[in-house]
Amino acid sequence: MADLTNPNSNSQPPNSAGDEAPASGRQPTVLRCVIGSLMASAFTYGLYSLTVSIALSFASKPLLSTNLTAVKISGAVRTLVVGIVALGTGVFGFAAVGLMLLGLQILIQKLVKKPTS
Repeated sequence: MADLTNPNSNSQPPNSAGDEAPASGRQPTVLRCVIGSLMASAFTYGLYSLTVSIALSFASKPLLSTNLTAVKISGAVRTLVVGIVALGTGVFGFAAVGLMLLGLQILIQKLVKKPTS
């Protein structure tokens, strides 16, 4: 009987994520890790500059309303906008650090590994 929860079922259990090869089929190298880290660092710097620019723009333009609800909503929206851009900055920053550490780990493993000849 066909699996009703999976319309593309061929009556075999799905493979786990560990059984599949990487999408590109290539192993990470030190050069790829460094290049990826530099790209993530560039995104981090750009998003950090954007975060500071947005925060300064919001700080220089006070809310001109006597309606308390409008002031609260606009304050929440401003906080949300700055927070989302800052979150993106943090994500790319962690990715940059992680890729650099992965490249360092691969480099150390290659230097420590002894020839098996």
